[in-house]
Amino acid sequence: MINMFFHNLKYTFKIIFKSKSLIFWTFAFPIILGTMFSFAFSDIEKKEQFEIIDIAVVNNPLKENEIWNTFLKELSKENENQILNIQYTDLKQATEWLEQEKISGILNLDSEEVLIVKKNGINETILKFAMEEMKQTETLLKTIIESPEEKQMLFQQNRNKLFENIEKIRQETTNSIKDISTNNMSYTMIEYYTLIAMTCLYGGLLGMIALQKDLANMGSVGKRSSISPTTKKTMILSSMVASYIIQIIGISLLFFYTIFILQVDYGNHFFLVILLTIIGCLTGLALGIFLASALKASENTKTGILLAVTMFGCFLSGMMGITMKYVVDKNIPFLNQINPANLITDGFYALYYYDTTERFYKNVVSLILITILLIGTSIIFLRRQTYDNL
Repeated sequence: MINMFFHNLKYTFKIIFKSKSLIFWTFAFPIILGTMFSFAFSDIEKKEQFEIIDIAVVNNPLKENEIWNTFLKELSKENENQILNIQYTDLKQATEWLEQEKISGILNLDSEEVLIVKKNGINETILKFAMEEMKQTETLLKTIIESPEEKQMLFQQNRNKLFENIEKIRQETTNSIKDISTNNMSYTMIEYYTLIAMTCLYGGLLGMIALQKDLANMGSVGKRSSISPTTKKTMILSSMVASYIIQIIGISLLFFYTIFILQVDYGNHFFLVILLTIIGCLTGLALGIFLASALKASENTKTGILLAVTMFGCFLSGMMGITMKYVVDKNIPFLNQINPANLITDGFYALYYYDTTERFYKNVVSLILITILLIGTSIIFLRRQTYDNL
């Protein structure tokens, strides 16, 4: 029996590696998709990062204006709250820079229109707001407060409020998402999580093809297998082990590629990431076995159904748009609770956004239960299969 187990194990390896379509979907496609994510999301995040605003200041009137000098000095101070990058020049040079879009605006205290901008955008919106706030502060300091200490205190209060309001404007004007996690995780990481989930479930293709070669109603190979002296249990078990090993190899290559080539950071809980991935692969394998045993259809039809189910599950978990995951969680939470792709994605998500692992292990337990249910149901279907003739 042991010899037949390893013989069928080797035979399954050969069948799977000879299938170009299987190798593509389980090895090549996730890497291609991951590369596309890298190109797309790196550009998105770069655009959403707050950039220091370049501005030209016509410097002559500022020499005698202590309030504006202090204001500009604070906003251009090189630290985490820096907002402006100031270049002091004359009006002619500043106008040329503005026309060439080298700067976002011109500050000229000699003009009735203190701030000059060329277009409407987030930088221009922030500048307009900052200048209006500063003009109000200047008026207040000139007309009400006389003590230098009171001036400094009021300016400091207005400065802190100004920074808070500018950050609020930036958040409301762009589509960026404020990260409140302790690990400062990029929100686009959820796309890579769905990629891992998709790859785990695509392993079901391996299990499906490996099982079908042992089914008498799926071809000549299955007919020969059914009349061989090897028990069906031994053949199916060896086929599943071979499929799972290949699946783990494929997911390992994806991790290697995303970590060392795409520079994806999976955080500090890498052992738990691997644990979740291993269980997710087992769930994907169980899904493939279930569809292969439950459906009375051709191999191409079963493959199409598995791909459709996997992609729909990944769509609900946020692959095509991260907001979809939250929409489903809010309106149809049960759907995501039985969706393996979401359970895998949410498990990764929980590791980064929560201080405890309670939610993570809840997802792991759910995946294990789904896997047991799928395998148990598959065994029932396989036992009920009988053939009048072969």
